[in-house]
Amino acid sequence: MIKYLKYILYQLTYNILPLIMQIPSFAIRHAILRLLLKKIGKKTSIFRGFECIAGSHISIGEHCVINKNVFMDGRGGNLTIGNNVDIAREVNIWTMEHDVHDDLHGLKCGEVTIEDHVWIASRVTILPGVTIGQGAVIACGSVVTKDIPPRVIAGGIPAKIIGQRNNQLKYELYYRPLFE
Repeated sequence: MIKYLKYILYQLTYNILPLIMQIPSFAIRHAILRLLLKKIGKKTSIFRGFECIAGSHISIGEHCVINKNVFMDGRGGNLTIGNNVDIAREVNIWTMEHDVHDDLHGLKCGEVTIEDHVWIASRVTILPGVTIGQGAVIACGSVVTKDIPPRVIAGGIPAKIIGQRNNQLKYELYYRPLFE
């Protein structure tokens, strides 16, 4: 019975959530997301076009901005996002992928942790088993395959350290435009 209920919840989030996330009402979208996700912190904005799988394993902290067309996968373990995290458009975060070295096309799973004050730019892909340290910045179009240390700027395919972030990280995000 529990397995059947989990299957129904999975189908709802995978097939119906994209329709719900097109509703231009922030209040309606967030009310539904609060039922589907493990946690959404105060003053967090999730824009239209958001998609997820296995939302019961996805936690989003306070004062986060999750822009349009972001995809999050919680099937392979917990996906934890800290406070004051800015995730730009079209970012994909995966906790499960196929193992290219497995003869039977098996799965490779790993939790993803994104710590406080991280800025992930547009079209970044984050693969399973990765931790992105506090205050790190991930450049546009990067593919994150390994842990990223705190307060660095990383970019490329695969993402490598290309700079250092030198501010005090005192800001608090809050961005909620109309009809987004």
